[in-house]
Amino acid sequence: MELKKQYIVNEDNQKVAVQLDIATFEKIENVLENYALVQLMNEDKSEAMTVEDAKKYYASLDKA
Repeated sequence: MELKKQYIVNEDNQKVAVQLDIATFEKIENVLENYALVQLMNEDKSEAMTVEDAKKYYASLDKA
């Protein structure tokens, strides 16, 4: 991914911030969110339901 960035500098011409276009920012944000979700899923030590158990549970829900 090409990062189109612009630097913001102070009066001493030192870089103090980076400005990204919104499309690039949204791509980075999406990657970070997906990474965090995968990390949470990998840390989850609870038991996974079988497909059959999930179907039984879904069938037992009140369908208002």
